[in-house]
Amino acid sequence: MLARVLDKVSGVKMKISHKKCNFGFGELKDVGHIVTGLSLCIEKNKVAAVLLKPIPQNRKEIISFLRFSSYYRQHLKDCAILAKSLYRICDQQTVFEMTPERIKAYEKIMKALTKAPLLFMPDWSIPFKLYIDECGDGLGEALNQVQIIDDKPTEVPICYISRKIKPTEARCGASQMECLCLVWELEKLNYYLYGSVFEVITDFDECSEITL
Repeated sequence: MLARVLDKVSGVKMKISHKKCNFGFGELKDVGHIVTGLSLCIEKNKVAAVLLKPIPQNRKEIISFLRFSSYYRQHLKDCAILAKSLYRICDQQTVFEMTPERIKAYEKIMKALTKAPLLFMPDWSIPFKLYIDECGDGLGEALNQVQIIDDKPTEVPICYISRKIKPTEARCGASQMECLCLVWELEKLNYYLYGSVFEVITDFDECSEITL
């Protein structure tokens, strides 16, 4: 594998510095993550530094916190939905106030960051599982696979995605919202799903009749 990588580098006349390269390591730290051949996890000391900070007291601090949590959003189930009330006070036209509801949302995100799961590298030889869920406040999805972990079939997360519902979408009915959720996920996760076998899992009966 290393020889193939070096051949590609040489083929495009690219230069690399040996001082900036690491070889023979089981894991590497990279831009706030710990990367192994099998998984990706959040670098805990990055989260620990945020845990030491008090609850945001102004708009600048809440924006900084949301940027931090958004960077790790693929590790956080329903990240955008949890942060919905906090995004409202980022608007200059909105009075900044950390209400009990917003403090609760802040604490939920902090808890999610400390307990964020490992994300596993996809195995392209096996099917994916797409979980879709529309909760009224936003769209939340999970992409999983059943991989062999410690000699046992185990369902593991590949990534999470979520977003707020747009004002024009809020008028849609339940079946339309669930279908919107599915379409958005297929577009968002195209790089995983294109050419792959996958199963869509939903608790909405109408979606079970859709043929992809």
